Amino acid sequence: MNNHSTTSSHALTGKVALVTGGARGIGAEVCSQLAALGAHVVVAARDKTKAESMAAALRQAGLLASAVQFDVTREEDRQAALESLEKAHGKLDILINNAGIWLDSANAATPPDRAPSEAPPSVVRETFEANFFASIFVTQTLLPLLRRSDAGRIVNVSSIRGSLAHLSNPKSPVYPIKALGYDTSKAALNAFTILLAEELRGTRIKVNAIHPGWVRTTMGSEQADLDIADGARTTVQYATLGENGPKGGFFYLDVSLPW
Repeated sequence: MNNHSTTSSHALTGKVALVTGGARGIGAEVCSQLAALGAHVVVAARDKTKAESMAAALRQAGLLASAVQFDVTREEDRQAALESLEKAHGKLDILINNAGIWLDSANAATPPDRAPSEAPPSVVRETFEANFFASIFVTQTLLPLLRRSDAGRIVNVSSIRGSLAHLSNPKSPVYPIKALGYDTSKAALNAFTILLAEELRGTRIKVNAIHPGWVRTTMGSEQADLDIADGARTTVQYATLGENGPKGGFFYLDVSLPW
């Protein structure tokens, strides 16, 4: 493992981790990897059946897991998650804001049908609700439980597509596809990461944004570079930071990315 990761297979014993969008894709793999490190993982997903199935599979493998139905855009679900965590654990150690959507085109390998100046308002608004506003409000709701942790960690799963430096650089691999909804929602998520990290700088909570890489999921497409296991690595790395790990940054593995 690299220098920002935990080193023991049971390094997260006694820790509680909640992963939004945890029933499929990168989120499901993050759940598996955190549970393998000893954490009790709360699989949070809109589809209750899929969340419970994922949690059951982890328990069948001898790991600690539970499930919660969680549409991150719904206030009722956010409050229910808070109450469930309070009752079952009394704290939260790791929050992974992983849930997200891509509505600009069929997938991240497909250019949008319309230019940014013509992007449908419904696409932009719905994308921001899931990718940006939900992460803010989930974090605000669960922050009191994170403050009870002796080493709270918040990982905002962003994207290199949220980097203004990359979006404006013709040499960047993300430059050709201009997805207004997704790109701007992730840029806004990066800004939230900076502001929250600064607010919490004097606390034991570390907040970082990460780029998982271009991953072979429904969103990423079959053309992507990484399999799902590799796509979860950066999220897990920053969820398991030691005391001297970074805060308030934007990373892919050990590489610091430009905002």
